[in-house]
Amino acid sequence: MNTFRIYEELRTTLGEDAAKSLAHTLGPMFDELGDTPTRADIQELNATVGRLAVAQDRTESQVAALTQAQERTETQMAALTRAQERTEAQMAALTQVVQTLALDGSRMAQRLDTVLGRTLELQFRDRLTSYLGRFMRRGRLVRNEELLEAIEPLVDADEANEVLRADAIATGVIDGVSGHVVVEVSATCGADDVDRAERRAGILRKAGLMAVPLVACEVVSRELVAYARSRQVRVWCNGTMIDAAA
Repeated sequence: MNTFRIYEELRTTLGEDAAKSLAHTLGPMFDELGDTPTRADIQELNATVGRLAVAQDRTESQVAALTQAQERTETQMAALTRAQERTEAQMAALTQVVQTLALDGSRMAQRLDTVLGRTLELQFRDRLTSYLGRFMRRGRLVRNEELLEAIEPLVDADEANEVLRADAIATGVIDGVSGHVVVEVSATCGADDVDRAERRAGILRKAGLMAVPLVACEVVSRELVAYARSRQVRVWCNGTMIDAAA
């Protein structure tokens, strides 16, 4: 309510001067009352405060739920980390076991090859005339004493010892000529077997004896046959003469 309206309503009753004075007094008071919050304003304010409180409660609940979820996630991550560490430890242990088994298997294979080679060597020496019957006629093993008497004056001590380490040395008629065969025996033929046979036969030839190097085995690869051929070394494999020196 403005001052002029108050003046108009009071002028007829109180007179102009009194109405004017009272209007100037009451006008500002009514203006201030107009700015005072009403009951509806207060109710709306309370409702807004209530909604804000509820929203805050929900926010706090959501924050608490997120905190709990984060704690559970951290717990699960810690458990996964421990599980991964256990898995890595188990894998390391398994790898070590596999490596150990592989090493043991390799050693066992080497020992087995050595045993088989030694067995074949004994059989070959015992059945030499049977195994080499068509390659060397009237064959017989040469004793170490007999061999030393023939070569010792003509080779040095190291060469004599090298020849004595041959698996077998036999004498007989080879391709119609009297001579010797120097045999290296192994279950599986290797390049070192070829080299030893060639080297030891070479020492006999140095002493003036006709000598043919030969490797005897149960298994030989094509590559080793070709290598033996290039070194002029004969190959006997599993009962059959392979013409490696051709």
